[in-house]
Amino acid sequence: MKIVIFGLTISSSWGNGHATLWRGLCKHLIRAGHDISFFERDVPYYAGARDLPELPGGRLVLYPTWSEVEQAARAAIEDADAVILTSYCADGLEVTELILDRPRPLKIFYDLDTPVTLARLQAGERLSYIGAGGLAGFDLVLSFTGGPRLVEEYRKKLGARQIKPLYGHVDPDIHHPVAPQPHYRADLSYLGTYSDDRQRAVEELFVHPARARQDLRFLIGGAQYPHDFPWSPNIYFVRHLPPAEHAAFFASSRLTLNVTRQAMAAMGWCPSGRLFEAAACGAPLISDRWDGIEQFFSPGEEILLAGSTKDTLAALTQDDHALARIARHARERTLDEHSSAKRAQELIALLEQSSSDSHSHLAVEEA
Repeated sequence: MKIVIFGLTISSSWGNGHATLWRGLCKHLIRAGHDISFFERDVPYYAGARDLPELPGGRLVLYPTWSEVEQAARAAIEDADAVILTSYCADGLEVTELILDRPRPLKIFYDLDTPVTLARLQAGERLSYIGAGGLAGFDLVLSFTGGPRLVEEYRKKLGARQIKPLYGHVDPDIHHPVAPQPHYRADLSYLGTYSDDRQRAVEELFVHPARARQDLRFLIGGAQYPHDFPWSPNIYFVRHLPPAEHAAFFASSRLTLNVTRQAMAAMGWCPSGRLFEAAACGAPLISDRWDGIEQFFSPGEEILLAGSTKDTLAALTQDDHALARIARHARERTLDEHSSAKRAQELIALLEQSSSDSHSHLAVEEA
């Protein structure tokens, strides 16, 4: 298949969760023989932290303005079997206008920010990546989030016809067990971009335990942390951690924390890519609670859950053997069910099914 993607970014992992997911997905699509092009607007904040300047085996198009790339985008679309537009694409409205006028290729919208999208719509906000016509013109809508509300919400609010989940994943070529590194050593680590809407949970599950256990070492990795973050003398910080360093970061942690953004936790069935990355690296996981988490990891067997400072402190008292068992089980499940190769297979199956449905629909109309 020739697949053209218009996305937020694949070239920079700074301050976003899209890039790492697209890298793993595109790599395994290319390995399976598919032709992949990724269009991304070249913006200063990603250019300054670019850690993937080209797409191996595929085509990365970095462009300064839509007007300067429109002709090339049009040519790519006309030659494609499928076009995927993602949430927060800088020129989502222009891409939508370009693709909806054509009977082919297959038109896909992939929302990697489903709960945020729905929350903003509920608040009456306008979205820069979904136009006034909603998603009714797309053959298939993919969502980073699943659960019982998914289909109803997308049909009611955006007119989507076909909606399927395509969850997060991990590339085991990048995220795998490695030797611990002294500078990443931690009794509890947390990797994530700063976000106001999960700060309360970070303080409850990470900062307060750090203050209670001054004898232990705590480590945060991520971007955009403010100066007034409630640091403690035993909390250490790594400002930007590119994907190539994730394995060492997780492998050096006795236990690592996942905190889900508020809108995602409220909707449920929305596993962060960090969960799968840490598990693939062999790090024992502790996470905040949300509906549907047991679909991805078995609580107590493959992951520990926390709703309070007390829960985190209890997890830190578990012996090494118990934590190693949890980590081993989580890694096994991740490699079986949540790898980038697995998601690439799922994506192609969804595209082929959607294409078949579209052809059947056209045949009925022509008859």
